[in-house]
Amino acid sequence: MFSDLMKDKVTILKQNGDKHEGIQASVQSKMTFIQRSDILIETGDLIQRIMSNGGVETYKVIDPGFHEGGSLIPAGYQIKHKNLGLPEAEKAVQTITYNLNGHNSRVNNNSVDNSTNTVNNSDVAEHIALLRDEINRIIESEQEKQDALEVVDAIESQFESNKPSRVLVNTLISGLPHAGSIASIGSFLLAAVGG
Repeated sequence: MFSDLMKDKVTILKQNGDKHEGIQASVQSKMTFIQRSDILIETGDLIQRIMSNGGVETYKVIDPGFHEGGSLIPAGYQIKHKNLGLPEAEKAVQTITYNLNGHNSRVNNNSVDNSTNTVNNSDVAEHIALLRDEINRIIESEQEKQDALEVVDAIESQFESNKPSRVLVNTLISGLPHAGSIASIGSFLLAAVGG
């Protein structure tokens, strides 16, 4: 019954970067109705309505107005919103914060990447310890193992200095045995130097 009134398709753009697409809604001039309780909509989130003509309207949530369901009416939102003009909407969409996990993760939305990546020193220490473990596990010859561990010591001392040299770290890493696990740890460490 209520679902018949939900003729619009909207996308919710959360302030933390989450995006919920293809949500059935009824968009009115000052309110949007969504009969779902499985997503959290908060003040400041954006609602984008995709129109059949290809246009997009963007609204900013002023009051989410969540209502628990009753015996006849399902749980959902009666959202009070503000219609954003095109320049205001573009600015609002561009100020959404994206939370990314993993080393050197990034998002570029029609922009040049001028970001600087920083990697936590404890991550570097953890990867250096992993590197030592892999060398001890993979290399059988005691002399080769000792040589490789000396290279790891040199890499570690580079990270302990205020300004590790990317060229030197790269040279040291390339001097390590060629094994997949060692190479991937080496790639992390090289990325951690920046440059």
